[in-house]
Amino acid sequence: MDQEKFAVGLDIGTTKIVAMLGAKNEYDKLEIVGIGKSKSQGVHRGVVNNITQTIQSIQAAAQEAEGVSGKKIESVVVGIAGQHIRSLQHSDYITRTNPDAVIDEADIERLKNQVFKLVMLPGEEIIHVLPQEYKVDGQAEIKEPIGMYGGRLEANFHVVVGQVSSIRNIMRCVKSAGLDFGGITLEPLASADAVLSQEEKEAGVALIDIGGGTTDLAIFKDGIIRHTAVIPFGGNVITEDIKEGCSIIEKQAEMLKIKFGSAWPGENKDNEIVSIPGLRGRDPKEITLKNLSKIIHARVQEIIEQVYAEIKNYGHEEQKKKLIAGIVLTGGGSQLKHLKQLVEYITGMDTRIGYPNEHLAGDTDKTTASPLYATAVGLVMNAAVNQLPSLEEEHESVAEGETSQSLPDKPAKRSSVIDRFTEKLKTFLESAE
Repeated sequence: MDQEKFAVGLDIGTTKIVAMLGAKNEYDKLEIVGIGKSKSQGVHRGVVNNITQTIQSIQAAAQEAEGVSGKKIESVVVGIAGQHIRSLQHSDYITRTNPDAVIDEADIERLKNQVFKLVMLPGEEIIHVLPQEYKVDGQAEIKEPIGMYGGRLEANFHVVVGQVSSIRNIMRCVKSAGLDFGGITLEPLASADAVLSQEEKEAGVALIDIGGGTTDLAIFKDGIIRHTAVIPFGGNVITEDIKEGCSIIEKQAEMLKIKFGSAWPGENKDNEIVSIPGLRGRDPKEITLKNLSKIIHARVQEIIEQVYAEIKNYGHEEQKKKLIAGIVLTGGGSQLKHLKQLVEYITGMDTRIGYPNEHLAGDTDKTTASPLYATAVGLVMNAAVNQLPSLEEEHESVAEGETSQSLPDKPAKRSSVIDRFTEKLKTFLESAE
């Protein structure tokens, strides 16, 4: 394995910032060669609100990752989330000048570019344009129009939109931390790449990534992304509630949540009590676990109900849009005890916890394959697709022998959109400085 070629993902979260280095091994699996994390200062609900602190946190995470791996980080793929992200459905078409030539990559690019010209609300920017199905001359439900004949090519698109200022702030922080900006990816998409199998995406699945500041949702059906949403609540509001409800400090509330927290109040007996040392010279506090889980349950229920409203919004109750594979929970918040049972109870959908080991090499450290790092692993995968071409090309030559559509082609197509977006922002930043 050519160790010089490695990809880096940077997950700028509300609670932690993770820099992760990965390289492809000879089996085309991702090997994590270094990981660095730092406490996230200056990010609130996925949005940067203190530039200086965020730069320091990014530098700390990058330095730790460099120290562990012994490599120098240059370019990173950054994840974006936050409450300003919204998504919409849009249909568009192009009329081809020469219907006697087959539809090729250039036609699809032209159609995508047209969507990028959509007028958004002031201060908004299109991040991703993700094609759903295509129509050629009125013939519907075409997954891959390349190689077909036709005069009119139309498509439904899933368009992800975010605030320009938030995206620029993140880019600013990354640049000021001395790193090159290699691309931007929506965090729910990155997490989905890391924890979902192709079968689940085909059958229909909702990925719920419960982070510190936000809960991200990505819905797939028939192998295509159908809906994305970012809900501005995460694990931190649960900690806040415990802090308020039990009159203790944040550090203690966080520890209580992790050690004794449960999303299901019926689990604890009335006499189970935890004693918490009082502040300087004050008496210790006694907190019943039943009370604790009642507080947690109320808030988690609220988050899950909001997510479920989004799933219903997408149309899960229609037979054709049914999510057969149910729900996959990931992110740090998914480690809360009995959460799976509560989610199944509220939604009536099959649920599992998603670990990002689907695409990792077999000997990966257990801590890296934790739901905490799902987004970071997904970002490294994204960076690997865009930045480690040698393995992709080898992979492609193998794929050509198969009858299936050439899959490695797909991410490259998406990257061109991201590249263009990055270029546009880069020039903007340079002119602004």
